[in-house]
Amino acid sequence: MTAGPLPGFRSAAVHRPPHRLLGRTLARPSTAAWVGLVVVTVFFALVAPALVSAAGLAGVLDRAAPLGIGALAVGLLLVAGHVDLSIGMVAAASALGTGLLVGEAGWGIWPSLAASLAGALLVGLLNGWLVVRTGLPSFLVTLAAHLVLQGASLAVTRAVAGTTVLQGLDEAPGWSSASAVFASTAQWGNGFFHVSTLWWLALTAWAAWVLWRTRFGNGVFAVGGARRPARELGVPVRRTTLTLFCCTAAAGWLVGTLALVRVGSASGGSSLMPSIEFLVAAVIGGCLLTGGYGSAVGTAVGALLYAVAQFGITLADWDPLWFQTFLGVLLVVALLTNGVVRTRLREVPQS
Repeated sequence: MTAGPLPGFRSAAVHRPPHRLLGRTLARPSTAAWVGLVVVTVFFALVAPALVSAAGLAGVLDRAAPLGIGALAVGLLLVAGHVDLSIGMVAAASALGTGLLVGEAGWGIWPSLAASLAGALLVGLLNGWLVVRTGLPSFLVTLAAHLVLQGASLAVTRAVAGTTVLQGLDEAPGWSSASAVFASTAQWGNGFFHVSTLWWLALTAWAAWVLWRTRFGNGVFAVGGARRPARELGVPVRRTTLTLFCCTAAAGWLVGTLALVRVGSASGGSSLMPSIEFLVAAVIGGCLLTGGYGSAVGTAVGALLYAVAQFGITLADWDPLWFQTFLGVLLVVALLTNGVVRTRLREVPQS
């Protein structure tokens, strides 16, 4: 028999003082991102009214989806106290690997994608193994991986294909089915919505469930919040870390695949910007660089905020350089806000 509230009495949650409710709200990692998203959306809706049309929504989601997929994986890794700067290069290298197998080796698209996924997972596994085995900072390990991948993928592609831009890949066997999975679109009004948005939403929902409703998710928070006590309590720290690095590699592969199948070509990346953008979106979404705090929904909101600002500046016909300025300011505000959130998390009662 279970006990319930006595007749005539309401649940204690109903009588919770307003200041405690406000404190709990402020302590949520994604609160600042939600507020920022509302403010930025209203601002650009006034400056560029086309943003609130179907085409505007499609444009925002089209930019947010690949960013959100990468930011989701990076955000989960941040919760565990690590950083991955190689995910952007994994995306480019995976696309180049798939393109070489299709264009130069004559493979079908599905075997090529399977092989490039295996390669990406191997990179993630190696990154994770080096971090847990040597204790080196993850940002240094993954920065080295980025440089190795950048040089090796471009050199191999140039040696085999004579160029670093692979085109005409859409004639490969199985391309139509791959296009349906990774590049299909649906029209609503004057907007064309890409299937990458469904990938993003599905992965966000899955990650949110894993992070908050599973033992593995509890382990992720424990590893990021207090690694040594977590290990002493039996949390599989090494296995959790390896799994998360494999997840970032798989996310990089998916981002690269979505771009490859959509345009039918692949080219090498030459900068750290995609990885930095994933990191910025995750931090804006409430994931702390110190680990232990963050949410999957927050990273999605951070990606949306990023995309609204970027597409809003385009629609407003402003100089694109203003976006870099806005992004820098937004990142500083996010870092300061996250510091406040962490303080609130310490002050809010757990009962």
